[in-house]
Amino acid sequence: MRSENTIRVIALHVGVLAALFLVQFVLPDYHHLALTRVMLLAIYAMGYNMLFGYTGLLSLGHAMFFAAGLYGAGMTAYYTDLGVPLAFVIGIICGAALSLVIGVIALRTTGVAFMIVTMMFGQVAYLTITYFTDYTRGEEGLTMPTSARSFDLLGLHVDLTNAVQRYNLALGLLALTLLVIFVVVRGPIGRVLIAIRENETRTLMLGFDTFRMKLGALVLSGTISAMAGAAYGLMFAYVGATFATIQYSIEALLFTLLGGAGTILGPLLGSILMFYIIDITSEYTQAYLLVTGVALVVLVLFFPKGILGTIRERWLSWLP
Repeated sequence: MRSENTIRVIALHVGVLAALFLVQFVLPDYHHLALTRVMLLAIYAMGYNMLFGYTGLLSLGHAMFFAAGLYGAGMTAYYTDLGVPLAFVIGIICGAALSLVIGVIALRTTGVAFMIVTMMFGQVAYLTITYFTDYTRGEEGLTMPTSARSFDLLGLHVDLTNAVQRYNLALGLLALTLLVIFVVVRGPIGRVLIAIRENETRTLMLGFDTFRMKLGALVLSGTISAMAGAAYGLMFAYVGATFATIQYSIEALLFTLLGGAGTILGPLLGSILMFYIIDITSEYTQAYLLVTGVALVVLVLFFPKGILGTIRERWLSWLP
């Protein structure tokens, strides 16, 4: 039975990736671009879900990791000639290093205190960006030069102004993220993280080093979020302080809650739904946020654990 469920899970993930690959051939230009952006934001939300959904740690400062990748890659590409691939790697390293430092400090707190501490660190990150305006350009942001819009990799020429190549790069990063999270949460580490989420005291009594496990989850979460930020800045040629605001931390939380916290595909579904609910309603009314809020309330009433979380609880218990 367990092997049968594993096959179902793998088939589901492969099917989702195949659908995203095939849909690009029928999408109009606008939705082609929009779905590229949504996939990168979904990667960010998946990183957030690794910490919140699976480990039970609510962060309100997660945008600082997205921004670390964004600025690490963006400023490297803007101010140096190191090239796009190396700038991308530097962005990921910046996010990993920041999440390690923040984790060592913030994980000494729990519950509401952890939420407040991460929010404060997130605000510090935003203020730091706006303070060094001479280099970051603050709210105005940096627009990537032409040299940061193309590169050669393994004999292939990649042009980030090409919508098709950009879409497939985003899809590739999404597939990589799904694979990493799938391996982690379906393995022993994932079981320990879920145990921490459910009852940390009991998990500690069983002999597990819960601080080290939570720190590992935070670093992985921050690294994935930084990868999304680095890719976002390079693919869309813009780096700005807005991406470090608390709004982007809350968006990751909303994407996760809507799709289903503690589910692998929940953040992807939540990102797509949230984006298109706002996009469609804004075409008909200026009060689109009100309409979006009502839609979210209705969804929460009928799907209290998020869409995939509720489906898993009520009908498909094998959903990851």
